[in-house]
Amino acid sequence: MASPDHEPNAVHVSKTAKGITTITISRPQRRNAIDGPTGRKLYTAFIDFEHDPSQKVCVFYGDHGNFSAGFDLHEVSTWAEKSSGNAGYRGPIVDAAHSVQGRNLGPIGPSRLDIRKPVISAVAGYAVAGGLELSLLGDMRVAEEDAVFGIFCRRFGVPLIDGGTVRLQAIVGLGRALDMILTGRAVSAQEAYAMGLANRVVPKGKALEEATKLAESLLEFPQACMNTDRASCYYSVYNATSFEDALRNEFENGSQVIQSESVQGATRFSKGAGRHGSFKL
Repeated sequence: MASPDHEPNAVHVSKTAKGITTITISRPQRRNAIDGPTGRKLYTAFIDFEHDPSQKVCVFYGDHGNFSAGFDLHEVSTWAEKSSGNAGYRGPIVDAAHSVQGRNLGPIGPSRLDIRKPVISAVAGYAVAGGLELSLLGDMRVAEEDAVFGIFCRRFGVPLIDGGTVRLQAIVGLGRALDMILTGRAVSAQEAYAMGLANRVVPKGKALEEATKLAESLLEFPQACMNTDRASCYYSVYNATSFEDALRNEFENGSQVIQSESVQGATRFSKGAGRHGSFKL
């Protein structure tokens, strides 16, 4: 396995004063496929984003024309057929000892994280196999018109171990997810949009620009309220034990922001702001 020092620029992170962090995968020689060191860098970048109070929204991007081709199979091919532990798996360690505050490192880095602030994936080119799984970290995906999604690892006997079987069916439904997972077929940006996998389809070369504009629009809203509603959505999908439990969680957490943000917002509305659906407040 290559040392992280061999590719010091495999992950770029930039931050704006307004609060947008852009995390970029840059391994053009591998179509932004993720090896062990790159996965660790991505994990650290997302943890740092979460812990920086000045940063509100993340844009997740792959440069040089592709989002990510997934797990680096060139690296996998160098592993011994049999080794101790994890049935031969020799990627990043995924037990609790290799985590930040108990939050496990996934096989390709941040894939096991329930990220606590909004993430928008800007998808150009291929988002396939583990690259598709990484794109699912985003609350939304902005896809270029020639982008391709797919479980291409189906052809090589490489399983989805970075959340694909968990997140994909929650986003597009079980039937569509199984279609993609079982067949491994390519899904165009237009089909991805029709099934709800892509939230926006934009011209070629515009994913990063449009995702950044979308991120900027999220900065305009009261942040505690927006993030509370976001967290309630994820809780109801992945953690709630019942319909009643989901409603209880929504009410208890939503109630906490009424005094901090809702009263001020209602006062502004009563004075004329936001009438007739206007977003100019």
